[in-house]
Amino acid sequence: MHVPILKQGGYLIATIQSVLSDADLLQLRDDLANRVGQFRSRGVIIDVTVLDVIDSFATRTLRGIAHMLKLRGADTVIVGIQPDVAFAMVQLGLNLEGVGTALDLEEGLVYLNAKAKRGGVVARSGSAPARLSSPKAPHDVQTKRGGGRR
Repeated sequence: MHVPILKQGGYLIATIQSVLSDADLLQLRDDLANRVGQFRSRGVIIDVTVLDVIDSFATRTLRGIAHMLKLRGADTVIVGIQPDVAFAMVQLGLNLEGVGTALDLEEGLVYLNAKAKRGGVVARSGSAPARLSSPKAPHDVQTKRGGGRR
């Protein structure tokens, strides 16, 4: 089953629409890695709302996807983990350590936007990536006119 990946601004949204086989999960990984590069995306949302089971392979694969995409310059947030699924994952010792999670798509967008505002996301404009940063406060800027500051 192919997972549709939509582009929304600087983000990609992958919405899982049915239970995925292990091969489907690996295909999703490859598709996301390619699209992040193709669209120069700075964030990815993976929506797992329809999944009523997330097994150890799926957990490990989702965690691997998030870490791989981070190395490609895109933050990842997984949204829509159902309460029963979260409970089962905890009972089985499965975790998404180091991966952002959110309640739903809307909260996932808030999560990625907050990370972008904190300057943790690389801006992609032109051919050379530049790190986003906040403007310096006036007291941080020093001018050197006629021998320095007075």
